[in-house]
Formats: sequence, structure tokens, C-alpha cells
Amino acid sequence: MTSPAEKLVDLLDLEQIEQNIFRGRSPQESLQRVFGGQVAGQALVAAGRTTEGDRPVHSLHAYFLRPGRPGVPIVYLVERVRDGRSFTTRRVVAVQEGRTIFNLTASFHKPEPGFEHQLPMRREVPDPEDLPKVTEEIREHLGGLPEALERMARRQPFDIRYVDRLRWTPEEIEGAEPRSAVWMRAVGPLGDDPLIHTCALTYASDMTLLDAVRIPVEPLWGPRGFDMASLDHAMWFHRPFRADEWFLYDQESPIATGGRGLARGRIYDREGRLLVSVVQEGLFRKLGG
Repeated sequence: MTSPAEKLVDLLDLEQIEQNIFRGRSPQESLQRVFGGQVAGQALVAAGRTTEGDRPVHSLHAYFLRPGRPGVPIVYLVERVRDGRSFTTRRVVAVQEGRTIFNLTASFHKPEPGFEHQLPMRREVPDPEDLPKVTEEIREHLGGLPEALERMARRQPFDIRYVDRLRWTPEEIEGAEPRSAVWMRAVGPLGDDPLIHTCALTYASDMTLLDAVRIPVEPLWGPRGFDMASLDHAMWFHRPFRADEWFLYDQESPIATGGRGLARGRIYDREGRLLVSVVQEGLFRKLGG
């Protein structure tokens, strides 16, 4: 049986249908829209397939323009904007059923020496082995997993463990700061292609980031009071990493106003080295409002 990690690698293995044109699968799932991390990850694969292998991606900036339809292939059109001595720039447009649903600009940089510094992690956290899987927390609270969550858990390509226990009631979120942190890693090996690890982490970066916006307003699990959608996404890749090894995703929301919430994330390895920085804005609309 194919594991969720193997399915993720397969999902990121785009079909090249013409020079600078790639096609990605979009699994038929019960979700209303295609998961944004999937589109971002596939778009970055398309960009990376048109660059020299000695230039890893160092940043990406993307906009989610329309919701994608599950089960319908997505075509990625790559524009080779620039091939310089140190930097390579690519622009990618994702098209589904004749409509642009997403665009991305990515920059690739040939590694070079330089000075180093970083701010330390803002708090001590437990090791991932000492924390329950998110599905175990839900099962413990509810006495079992609802069928929809059970199906989702079987397909989930990442093991997710919240540093702080999940809050379930309005009383528990009272006075809560807009912060969240999770340990994550792929549930199985992803191979040795650095681009696949970068794109897999790009996929994962969209999974929990907007949690930080919601924490002061409603419990993360249970009935939702808001419909939310990613509007844009930016990432800066600082150091090499493997997405099938534990990384800490530390998230915070500096502001929410006007129906939008901003979230920032920092991704660290187990030694506390900062690997990736992430910023995303999401749309939040009250259901039934």
C-alpha cells in the first residue's frame, strides 16, 4: 500500500507537457477547494525544474487568486524571467479549466560565503516525542475520531504535534495570545532530492499557519464560526533541511482587522537553527453573517 509520504512525492512529480509547461494532479477529495499548500508546492516544483540544480530556491512570493477544484488537473506555465550569474528568477501561473487560480514568483541563489547571525527561538518547547499526535488529542477529547477526520488522518502526509494542548471551549481561549507552535515532519522518507524537500515543506507551511489568527477568537477544533482562505504566501529559505526530519513551526499573528488576519512563522530544526521564515495573510468571514 502506498504511504501518504509516497503519495506526496508523487503529487509533486509533475508531468512536463511542453517546454516550460507542466501539469499537476489534483486529488478528488471532500474538500471544497484544492489545498493551497499543494498548489504552492507544485508551482515551486515547476519553477525548479527549469533552473540549474546548483541554485536552491531562497524565496517565493505567491497569491491565491481563485479556489481550485479538487479532481481537476492544474497546468503550470513557467516564465524564465532572469538567469543571472548568482540569481535565477522564475514566474509561474497556475491555470485550471482556463482560469488563473494562483501565481508565484520564485528566486534561486547560487550559494556563496557570508557572515551569519540569527535571533534565538523565543521559548523552550518539549521534544516532539513527548507530545501527542494531533489525532490522538482529538480522539482523547471526543472518545474517537469522526469519520471525516479518520479519512483525513489516513491521507495526512505530515505528523503534526501541537506544543500547547488544544483548546476546546470558549472559556479556554479567553485571554489567549495569537500564537501557536507545532512540531512537524513527513510521515515517511521523501528521498534525497533537495527540491522535493523544499516543495514538501512549502506544502506543509500552509497547513497550520493561520491557526495563530484564530486562537483568540475560537477553538481550533470543532465547529467553525469563520470561513477562511489563504490570500497570499511568502517564504524565505535560509538553510538546507529535510522535511522528513522534525522541524518546529513557531507561529504568531501580529494583527487581524477588516476581515483579514496576518500570520508569521519561523521554522527551526531541533538544534534551534532558523531554517525558513514565512508570512501569510488570510481572509476571515463570519459564517452566516
